[in-house]
Amino acid sequence: MYKVLIADDEKIIRMGLMQIIDWESMGFTIAGQAANGSEALSFIEKENPDVVLIDIRMPKLHGLDAIKTARDRGFTGKVIVLSGYSDFEYAQTAISYGVMAYLTKPVDREKLIGVLEKAKSEMDTEREEKEIHDSFLGKTRKTLLRGLLLDELSLGESEIRELGLTHSMYQVIFYENYSRGTENCYPLADILRVANPDERELETISIDGHEVILLKGHHPVNKLKTILEHFENDIPPEKNSPLDSVFIACGSVVKNAEEIARSYREALMLMEHRFFAARNQHTMVYAEEEFTARGNDEAGENEDQGGDTPVSFIDSYAEELTNQIQAFNRKQIAETLHQMEKELAQSPMSVEEQKRELMNLWFSIRERLVRIYNQTEIPFPQNAETIVFFKDCDYLYEVVLFFTEQFDKIMSALGYSSRDNIIDDVIAYIDHNFKTNITLETIAPLFGYNSSYLGKIFSKKLGQNFNTYLDTLRVEKAKEILTTTKAPVYKVAEMVGYKNVDYFHIKFKKYTGSSPAEYRKLSE
Repeated sequence: MYKVLIADDEKIIRMGLMQIIDWESMGFTIAGQAANGSEALSFIEKENPDVVLIDIRMPKLHGLDAIKTARDRGFTGKVIVLSGYSDFEYAQTAISYGVMAYLTKPVDREKLIGVLEKAKSEMDTEREEKEIHDSFLGKTRKTLLRGLLLDELSLGESEIRELGLTHSMYQVIFYENYSRGTENCYPLADILRVANPDERELETISIDGHEVILLKGHHPVNKLKTILEHFENDIPPEKNSPLDSVFIACGSVVKNAEEIARSYREALMLMEHRFFAARNQHTMVYAEEEFTARGNDEAGENEDQGGDTPVSFIDSYAEELTNQIQAFNRKQIAETLHQMEKELAQSPMSVEEQKRELMNLWFSIRERLVRIYNQTEIPFPQNAETIVFFKDCDYLYEVVLFFTEQFDKIMSALGYSSRDNIIDDVIAYIDHNFKTNITLETIAPLFGYNSSYLGKIFSKKLGQNFNTYLDTLRVEKAKEILTTTKAPVYKVAEMVGYKNVDYFHIKFKKYTGSSPAEYRKLSE
């Protein structure tokens, strides 16, 4: 529907114009009325109607003056002038203001219908042409952007202007669902547009199934930096929040348009490297020294091993892990799996190749154990189930956890049962070291466990996870310090292991219902 403004100082005429024809059947809707030229001008500026029917002689502001001012301020809609006078001078002035018709009162219904049909036809054509034009420009911009990112073309001055490449810094980022099993994630561009003063500083495009954003200028780059800092803090994104649904891979910040393709390659490399992300890791940021070292390691490995890495990988780890299983050496198994993770992270193999090799490693270990313990019933998972697991797994840590759990079951079947007091030992360690920056990942190797598996048995025995137990302990210690000393709150936070006093406030209030200061005051 096209919006129409009717402006006339006589209410009866306004009402008559509203009733004289069936506006909706013609594709119009009456968006507003005005009783004088000033009201008409104000409505035009606020609502930008498609068609204006306006009387020439009205109080406060002459009808033609209102149209002239609106035109000067950029109004491009259709204007139909109404007048009680058949005055050539008025008509001539109206034409100079881009008025499409000049109708004398009383308005002839058929003439008005004819003028409106012409206006609608012109607007339909203009809208179609604009859509085609915008679509063409959009496709042109996308083509230029794709060529820039993929380093497939050299941009001229007009292309540089079209893409707005006049900033002092640029950064390319990829994003996708954090949970790959879900279909939709929150559009990262919408998050970055918040507090960003210029939408033209973001370019979005899909390339080969990847959602890509080019950041242009310090505003969006700094906004992304703020988001990344949020992930680096101890406070994770709120569950089911927009940030919780997104995984981000960031190329480095570059200083000119010629380096944008490099930032794109870096972000793509990280997204392809996502298999090696840790549990709950939402971001990967390109670090040149890390990938330079990786490239050097790959070259050295290929020289030494003559390109025979996959076979050597299976044979060496299958023998080593089989021996450690037979020795019931959990600590060595954990160390070997950790070493395997590091080696794979530096491997030139693709992720799919690595998943195949890991599956072959599992079957090689199984075959060796079946041969050695042919009289013992070992609870191996079904082959079909195992193949589906390796095919569908998204992360290396999932594979390591699979190995850890299966090796534990195998050792139990072979006659080894884990110590009942292992969790008691872990708790004793936490109770003596809660002031330090301890995590499940740092203490698990001390007890010969993979961190994910230790977390599972910890939760099973205590009915709460590691972090909850640690936070509860720290808050209880903080309550004791608050009520027995006058130490400032930031000092209390440090004394119980929180580096970030704001995070301490959040945790303390979560478990006690009050802030540290309020708790101290209530306890006095």
